[in-house]
Amino acid sequence: MARTPSNMLPLGTLAPDFTLADTVGRKLVSLKEVMGKKGTVVAFICNHCPYVKHINHNLVHLASRYQPSGIGFVAISSNDASMYPEDGPDYMRQNALDEGYCFPYLYDETQEIARAYDAACTPDFYLFDTDLKLVYRGQLDDSRPGNEVPVTGRDLEQAIHNLIDGLPMVPLQKPSLGCNIKWKKNT
Repeated sequence: MARTPSNMLPLGTLAPDFTLADTVGRKLVSLKEVMGKKGTVVAFICNHCPYVKHINHNLVHLASRYQPSGIGFVAISSNDASMYPEDGPDYMRQNALDEGYCFPYLYDETQEIARAYDAACTPDFYLFDTDLKLVYRGQLDDSRPGNEVPVTGRDLEQAIHNLIDGLPMVPLQKPSLGCNIKWKKNT
């Protein structure tokens, strides 16, 4: 498992628009449809990554907790399913159902959206305000598989709290760390 950090998209960046296939609802879903009234979390994840498996339960908990407060959540997988079949749409659907995802799990087959967000790893988190400007990017918390630090979601949760309460964002934002996105080979 490669340890790849986030690229840390510049704060203030406008959220790149998207319309992608939702693997659970089996329909197209746009950024505008998943936007929350107070903010939006966009998470790049996948099925097979041990870093994602490590935080899945907490991600579902955060979404369940903050969606009623006006925070939209969406997860996107951009991995090359021809090389990593377990990250393909049918497996994504099953994983979303098994994990109890309460948010759309979208498939970025062309990988254009991952490139637009400058996503590098799974998991990779982005929090946008009501104007879809980036206010937080980076890690969920300091926990990683095997480091014995409990998964709390502290970093992302603090950013969500600050956004909801109109407080300044914490200036030190740590990159996420996880498996690299499995890019398609150029042909």
